[in-house]
Amino acid sequence: MADNIFVEAGCFQINKHGNFACGDTVLLHKVANQERCIAVLSDGLGSGIKANVLSTMTASMAMNFSIKREPIMRTARTIMDTLPVDSKRNISYATFTIIDIDQNGETKIAEFDTPPLLLIRNGKVEHLDPKTYKINENAETGAYERILKLSELSLKKGDRLVVYSDGVSQSGMGKMDMPFGWDDGVEAFIEDLLKKNNNISARELAKRIVRKAEMNDNFKSKDDISCISIYVREPRKLLICSGPPFSEEKDKYLAEVISSYDGKKIVCGGTTSQIIARELNREIEVDMDLDKIASGLPPESHIEGIDLVTEGIITLGALSKLLEEDKFNDLPEDNPAWNILKYVIDADIIDILVGTKINVAHQDPSLPVELEIRRNVMKRIKRLIENKLLKTINLEFI
Repeated sequence: MADNIFVEAGCFQINKHGNFACGDTVLLHKVANQERCIAVLSDGLGSGIKANVLSTMTASMAMNFSIKREPIMRTARTIMDTLPVDSKRNISYATFTIIDIDQNGETKIAEFDTPPLLLIRNGKVEHLDPKTYKINENAETGAYERILKLSELSLKKGDRLVVYSDGVSQSGMGKMDMPFGWDDGVEAFIEDLLKKNNNISARELAKRIVRKAEMNDNFKSKDDISCISIYVREPRKLLICSGPPFSEEKDKYLAEVISSYDGKKIVCGGTTSQIIARELNREIEVDMDLDKIASGLPPESHIEGIDLVTEGIITLGALSKLLEEDKFNDLPEDNPAWNILKYVIDADIIDILVGTKINVAHQDPSLPVELEIRRNVMKRIKRLIENKLLKTINLEFI
């Protein structure tokens, strides 16, 4: 994205009560070489496995066509022509919304049968005025007409987009205070939430909306509930340094980079932290909190001006495992690997500086296989963060 804006995308989902598979599919993707953010939500008809298959097929087609820059009208038509139609209710087996945002905030949106997408600007919900297109299922008979809505807008700093499945808008249906569902109450809920916490993250906003919808259904959701939230704002930066430079002459450069960095700072590695402390003339204090030591990882340390100081390769290996296992939705534990992950989740642009001096201790074949060369560990962490958390990563070796 452009230097002055960052597009944060987050989502949250709950299956219909008692169902193993979710009938909604959410896909989020950042096209690194094009600096675009693409979000897709598809809701399969009904719930369960059949709905999951149909929504997955729909969302995958939408995402793949969008990545390849197929015109959004052609993409939508192709998907609609592919989807079967329920013979009894005469409606398509899956709905979809596609959001495609470029590096300048220019946004294209396609909506088919989903609840209307919301734009939140200056804390107030605004409704888009999309162009509507009527598309026939059967070109010869014109037996069934479908409506596709297309919108284009320029997003500004502070803007948010929210789109959800009808599990949100129809939640609570039949209750005395919402006989027709929560459709009329979602907007007021969002505005009130932003009034209390204007800087709430995209994912947390989506989570709060979904949890409220679940509560409307007395915590036994009557449908799959999904929400995508997008937040345009100033980027948050994080620097992760690990490993001493190949040449000792670069020690001063490493310390200067850390000292002058405009963002959060993490140092991983005992030797690395000693270099930083020496070059910046600061003390290292080891955290002897027994609860943290009991986590199974070496304890954290403290250096003035550094947000987090941990051991190196073992902690980074644990971080890689957390990322591989997708354990980043709830982070209750307080240990070095979890704490690094919390900083990573909160950041948008992550600069990773990796020293390439060989640590002979890590070449001992009697040590566990997890003690891989730092360079390979950091490359894997970079790939996992990019793919699973959609962050912008800059990796440099020194």
